[in-house]
Amino acid sequence: MSPPLDATGHDARSLGTRFRRAAWRQGKALRQRLLPRPVTQHVFVAGMQRSGTNLLMDVLDASADTQVFHETDPRAFDRYEMRDLAVIRKLAHDCPAPVFVIKALCELDRIRSLMDAFTPARTLWVVRDWRDSAYSAIKSFPNFVPQWHRLANGFEKDWRGRGMSPAIRELLAALYHPDASEAEGAAIMWFYRNALFFEQLLAADPRVRVVFYENLVQHPQREGAAVYDFLGLRGFNQRIAGRIHSRSVRHRSPAGIAPAVAELCDELLARFRALPRKEAA
Repeated sequence: MSPPLDATGHDARSLGTRFRRAAWRQGKALRQRLLPRPVTQHVFVAGMQRSGTNLLMDVLDASADTQVFHETDPRAFDRYEMRDLAVIRKLAHDCPAPVFVIKALCELDRIRSLMDAFTPARTLWVVRDWRDSAYSAIKSFPNFVPQWHRLANGFEKDWRGRGMSPAIRELLAALYHPDASEAEGAAIMWFYRNALFFEQLLAADPRVRVVFYENLVQHPQREGAAVYDFLGLRGFNQRIAGRIHSRSVRHRSPAGIAPAVAELCDELLARFRALPRKEAA
């Protein structure tokens, strides 16, 4: 029998750890069914793909007070996109834990409206250095350049172009060139998906906290505790912090990225890093 996969979609570092976590999750679900509690908080975990959202979901799933829904969960998602609000409302209504947590990757343009629809609500927006994010993305997903070309030409029929401002679309059109590398296409996607944070004016929203991937993995006790405090979750400890590792922080610069695109990403990353740190309410 194959060992169970971690709920976040990435393997734990040892077979024994994977079995222990699977057993703990089953026990957690059983306890929640036997002693259900009303939902007091809705949490959206947002960010560009390959930015550490799975890791953060794993950290939140380690709490006895959460029920988490990943983008691979067919109850809440269809091909990684969130199902209709009525379906999500039913899941939240039936949630046996006080904190309902759901991934929102394809819904970055809807974060403010989602928080307004599910109150009270908070969002954790994960930001990873664009170089590492692009490096990881091209190993996992294909076709960044064709997607860039379609978006530059006004394609709006899927989540990638949804909510994109005319100014961003014009910028993508101006920067596009047919011989672009996949790494450059991934960097462009990092830019336009994370630009939605500022276009929705989320920096000024007290319900939203930016979680820097590098800070989380290099200072797990401090950053993990801050995330739990922000959400009103109890019980963050060294055991949970031990789930977090820093092996993937390397700031690798993929080859073939035009200076103009690198500068664009650097400027947006600097804008994120200049945000004031938010404390628990």
